[in-house]
Amino acid sequence: MKYRVNDIVTLKKGHPCGENKWKILRTGLDIKLECQGCNKVVWLSRMDFDKRLRRIKNKDGKFVSIIHYEPEED
Repeated sequence: MKYRVNDIVTLKKGHPCGENKWKILRTGLDIKLECQGCNKVVWLSRMDFDKRLRRIKNKDGKFVSIIHYEPEED
């Protein structure tokens, strides 16, 4: 699956601050995420991120399952 910088995603477990929306800041071998509630930055390995990912915001602004996600072409 192709993730992009600035995509908003939800994970299986929420952040302790109560928010469950994360913004992707960096991709590669590791994924850098920023909590949209408290702006805390965390790093996850791509394997952990793939396991924890639940939904991703599409171009219409709605959260969809990762199975139905179609990223925009450059």
